[in-house]
Amino acid sequence: MNWDDLRIIAAVRDEGTYAGASARLRIDETTVGRRLARIQRDLGVPLFDAVDGLRRPTRHCEAVLEHVGAMAAHAAAIDRIKESQPGPVGRLRIASTNAVAEELLAPRAINLLRDHPGLTLQFLTSSGNVKFSRWQADLAIRLRKPEKGDFTISKLGDVRLYFFEPADRSGGEPIACVYPDELDTIPESQFLRAKRLTNVRCITDNVRIIRTMIQSHQAVGVLPEHSCTALLADRGLRATLLSKRRDVWLLVQNHLKRDAATRVTIDWVRHCFREVSPG
Repeated sequence: MNWDDLRIIAAVRDEGTYAGASARLRIDETTVGRRLARIQRDLGVPLFDAVDGLRRPTRHCEAVLEHVGAMAAHAAAIDRIKESQPGPVGRLRIASTNAVAEELLAPRAINLLRDHPGLTLQFLTSSGNVKFSRWQADLAIRLRKPEKGDFTISKLGDVRLYFFEPADRSGGEPIACVYPDELDTIPESQFLRAKRLTNVRCITDNVRIIRTMIQSHQAVGVLPEHSCTALLADRGLRATLLSKRRDVWLLVQNHLKRDAATRVTIDWVRHCFREVSPG
C-alpha cells in the first residue's frame, strides 16, 4: 500500500465524490478514479458504493479507514517530533570516496551533529565514485568534474598533493605506487608518469594502501593533503609539494537546494575542505 493511495480513500470518503477528492488533494479527477480502481483491484474488495450520486464507503472501506486514521495520527506525531527539534531536521546521504569520508569528514562530523540534533548523516563510501542518483544519494563529493547530470555542481576547492620518497635511498630503488590507467588524467598520475619511474609494482586507487606502502620507507607515491599529515612529520621521508592541485567538486540534488538541512550540511562540507586546504 502506498500512503498517497490511502489518502485518496480517505478523501473520497470525506468528500463523497471523485471531484471533491480531486480538489482536496490537488490531483486530477481521472487520477483519483484510476488509482482507486487499482487499490480495489489489489485488495480484491469494493471500497465504495454509488448511492444517489455519492460514493458511500463499504464495510471493507471502513475497516481500511480505521488503519488509515491510525497511520495519519502516527504521521502527525512524527511531524510534532520534527517540530520539537531545534534547527534544521533531515537525513542527508553523502557519497564520497573512503578517504574523504574517513579522513576529512568523519573527524569533523561530531561537531555538526552535536550542534544540530535534528540532523542525521548517512555516509556512502567506496574506493571509487559512489553512484549519484536521486534515489541513492543527496550530496556527492567528486574528485573529477562530471560532464553532465541532473544536479547542481560547484567547485568545492582544490587539494594539495605531495610526492613522498624515502630520505635514505641506500636500500635500493623504492617500489612505485601508481594509480590505475583509468585515472591517468588526474594530477597524481601525470606527475608520476613524468618521473618515468621504473619499479612500478603497486597499482591501486586506495590511498590507504599507498600511505601504508610509503610508511615502510621503501616506496614512493603521491597522496592528497588530508591523507598524509603524519607522513609530512616523518623525517625518514622526503615530501615534495606538486605544482598542480586536485580539484574537488560538490554535487547536490536539485530538489534539495533550498532545504535547510541540506544548506547546513553543504556549509559544513565546505568548511571541512577549507580547514584542510585553506589557501
